[in-house]
Amino acid sequence: MNIHEKYIKRCIELAKNGLGATYPNPLVGSVIVYKNKIIGEGWHQKAGAPHAEVNAVNSVKDESLLNKSTIYVSLEPCSHFGKTPPCSDLIIVKGIKKVIIGTVDPFAEVAGRGIKKLMEAGCEVQVGILEKECQDLNKRFFTFHQKKHPYIILKWAQTTDGFIAPKVQEKREPVWITNQYSKQLVHKWRSEEQAILVGTNTAIADNPKLNTRLWNGKNPVRVVIDKELKIPQESALFDGSIKTIVLTENVKNSGDNLIFEKLDFQQDLPKQICEVLYRHNLQSVIIEGGAKTLQTFIDANLWDETRVFTGVSEFHEGINAPKFSGIKLSETNLERDTLKIYKND
Repeated sequence: MNIHEKYIKRCIELAKNGLGATYPNPLVGSVIVYKNKIIGEGWHQKAGAPHAEVNAVNSVKDESLLNKSTIYVSLEPCSHFGKTPPCSDLIIVKGIKKVIIGTVDPFAEVAGRGIKKLMEAGCEVQVGILEKECQDLNKRFFTFHQKKHPYIILKWAQTTDGFIAPKVQEKREPVWITNQYSKQLVHKWRSEEQAILVGTNTAIADNPKLNTRLWNGKNPVRVVIDKELKIPQESALFDGSIKTIVLTENVKNSGDNLIFEKLDFQQDLPKQICEVLYRHNLQSVIIEGGAKTLQTFIDANLWDETRVFTGVSEFHEGINAPKFSGIKLSETNLERDTLKIYKND
């Protein structure tokens, strides 16, 4: 690892602190180095708040060192006026002459303009340090802007004999396969994504809340497929506490926190769902079931990541877990549960 990679790696570490809080903005970290010593660092903490470069500059105690320093940033500095002024202008005004960037910003309002502005101002700019890692950091942001659909995570829990639900469910509540630690981790994941989606059968059988009650984080937008509006109105999904999008073939008036979107259920459903989520500016979605909904996205090859828990219980009969193939990224034990994470190959 060379010196530039060392400091960009630190930018990535800092940026991760903002996961789940910066939407619709990307995760960005920045460090300022003088004579091989970090004299300032920062990250983008939430949308509308100062960007990483601003926080890094503001953390430097002796501003007279800035024009002799190098600034590292995981993503190209912005060049446009949004909720905050352009970071490229700040770098130029502060006299920082050397700028090391992880990757170019795919957002149309930036997309190379920040780099161009810095170079025209006489800055020495280097781009592409740990580029793949910097792009992976913002896989949601990059997928949304380049592929025009959200980053899609499939998640389910299955028994050791391969079922995700029993054949018969006596109560209208979830049947837990995994332990409390796995359950809490799922709530942490929910806080990191912009939307959470379930199908009709899961909504009816489990009456899920789809919130982050076991983790201190923001609730994702709830999305539910309900072709014929069969889900009971007293369901937790319709309690009005969280923005909820209902995907249906029936037109119905939307309320403040309840939005109805009409789909053609005879056509490509995953594609239409992605178009709706994109229109609502939702950069990521975690799909938690049921088996039919998950398999529909798998069969359409419209997924980026799959997270599968395997508990220690057995059902002997029930609803089979989805079938898929992917590249295994990791395998972790949470007490007696096993978590395997895959990416789409």
